[in-house]
Amino acid sequence: MLKPWLKSYPADVPAEIDIHRHSSLSQLADESFSNYAKQTAFVQMGRKLRYAELDRKSQHFAAWLQQHAGLKKGDRVAIMLPNVLQYPIALFGILRAGGVVVNTNPLYTSRELEHQLNDSGAEIILVLENFAHVLQTVIARTSVRCVLVTSIGDLMGFTKGRLIDFVIRHIRKAVPSWHLPNARYFSTVLRESANLRLMPVNITHTDLAFLQYTGGTTGISKGAMLSHGNMVANVLQSAAWIEPVFPKGTLGIAITALPLYHIFALTANCILFLKLGWSNILITNPRDFPGFVKELKRQSFSYISGVNTLFNALLHTPGFSAVDFSELRCTLGGGMAVQRTVAERWKEVTGTVLTQAWGLTETSPAACINLPSEDFNDSIGLPISSTEIGIADDAGQMLSIGSVGEICVRGPQVMVGYYNRPDETAKVMLPEGWLRTGDIGRMDDRGYVYMEDRKKDMINVSGFNVYPNEIESVAVTHPGILEVAAVAKLDGHSGEVVALFVVRKDLSLTAEAIIKHCQAQLTGYKVPHHIFFKNELPKTNVGKILRRVLREEAEAL
Repeated sequence: MLKPWLKSYPADVPAEIDIHRHSSLSQLADESFSNYAKQTAFVQMGRKLRYAELDRKSQHFAAWLQQHAGLKKGDRVAIMLPNVLQYPIALFGILRAGGVVVNTNPLYTSRELEHQLNDSGAEIILVLENFAHVLQTVIARTSVRCVLVTSIGDLMGFTKGRLIDFVIRHIRKAVPSWHLPNARYFSTVLRESANLRLMPVNITHTDLAFLQYTGGTTGISKGAMLSHGNMVANVLQSAAWIEPVFPKGTLGIAITALPLYHIFALTANCILFLKLGWSNILITNPRDFPGFVKELKRQSFSYISGVNTLFNALLHTPGFSAVDFSELRCTLGGGMAVQRTVAERWKEVTGTVLTQAWGLTETSPAACINLPSEDFNDSIGLPISSTEIGIADDAGQMLSIGSVGEICVRGPQVMVGYYNRPDETAKVMLPEGWLRTGDIGRMDDRGYVYMEDRKKDMINVSGFNVYPNEIESVAVTHPGILEVAAVAKLDGHSGEVVALFVVRKDLSLTAEAIIKHCQAQLTGYKVPHHIFFKNELPKTNVGKILRRVLREEAEAL
C-alpha cells in the first residue's frame, strides 16, 4: 500500500516505532518510577504525588489485591472515579497485579452501571463514595464481591480550612447515603498493605490491560479489548509526535481536565506523560470553569488536551486570557471535531496552535495527529507512526486518493476485538487487520485525512448527503452564536431536513437571522429548515455533544 503521508513527516518523527521497547504497561511504569522517583507525577488541588510515592502505593495496592482480594491474572477490576489521586494509584496497582482495568464513568445510571459490571465480569470495584448509592442499587445483580470506597478528599492531607474550601468548590452537596456491607475504605487498605510484598506477574503484549467501554451514545456499550501491546504502541506512537515539540529533557506540566477513565485522557495524559516523567495536574471538576481558570493561574504549563466544547467554554470564561501561556507548547484537541472559529480564537488568546487529533476507543485511541507546529488546517492530521489509513467503500474496498468513504485504520494500536461480541467485532474488522471506524472522510495527496462526519450522523436530504460538521462550522461563525448542533429531522417531502439546535450569545438573535447567515454560505438543501434555541446542549461527561438525544428532541418538536 502506498503511504503518501510519510513524505509529510518531519525529519524527527519516525515512520515506525519499536513496539517491543516495553514488554507491558507495568514495565513501562516501573521504568518511569525508577527514572523520575523524585519528580512529581500527579497533583490534585495542591497535593503532590511523587513518582516514588506512586510506585510504593500502587505496589502496596497490587499486593493487597493479590493476597486479600484474591485477584488472579486476567481478573477484572472496575475503577469508578473522577480525576483524583486515587485513580493512578489504583490503575497501576491493578496492572502490576496482572488485573484488567474496567474504567467506569462515575455518572453512570444504575442501568448503565449494571450492564458494564455484568458484561465485563468485574468482581472488584473502587468507587467514589459520592456514587456508592448507585452501586448499592445494582450490586446484588452483579458478580462484584469486593467493594472499596474512597472520598474525594482522601490522600489530600488538608488542614481544616483547606478542606472546607475544597468541599465548597468541588463537592457542593452532601454525599448521598449508602450502605454496602463489607465495603472497605481505600485509604485503610493502603495503610494495612504497607508491609505486603507484590508477587511478580509475567505480563506480555498479548495480555489484556483494559476493557474500555465505548460511549454507548448510539446503542449498547461494548467493551473494547485493549491489550498491553495496544496501549504500549499508542503511548510510543504519541510520544514520537509530541516529544519533538518540547526542548530535549523537558519535564513539564500537563493539564488533565478530561476524565482519566476516558481513553483520550488515559493514554494522551496519564500514561504518555508518566512515560515522559512529567507532572499531571488533575482537574477534578472541569465544568466549574471559574475554578478551572483559577487552577490554571496557579502555575505555567506546557500541554493541555481537551475537546472543542471545553476549549470554547474556557475562551468564554472571564479571566482565562490572563492565564500565563508562556510555557504552553502543545494544545491537543480530539474526541469531536475542532471548529475553526474555536481554533483561531485559541491561538489569538494563547499564542499556541490548537492541534487536532483523531482516534477511537478501538484504536487506544490515537490514529491521526496534525503536526503541532503547523496552523489549524481543518484536517484530523496524518496517520501516526506505524499506522495506515485507508478510505473504503461500503463493500470494504479501498478507494483512491481524494475519494470520500469510510475511514479505516490498521496498526498495532487497533483493539483485539469487542469482549464477548464476535458478531460486533466481525462488523468492524475487515480482512488483513483493517478496522472500520464509522467515520466518513477522505485523504489528500499529502496524506492528510479530512473527516466529513460520523456515518450514523449523516443527514440525507432528497438523496443528498449532508454532514452535520459542515453545517455547524458555518453556523457557529455567526457572532451571536455560542454553540450549535445539527441533526436530521424527518420530513414528508425530502425524507430528512437539517434541524439546528443553537445556544445563543446574543439573546436577541432570531431564527431568521441564522437561516439568512447559512444561506449565504451553504447550498439550498444544506440550509437548516428548523432552528431550536436551547440554554445548553446535552453532552457526555467528556463534553461530546449527544446528537442522538437532539435527534429525538427534534422529532418531538
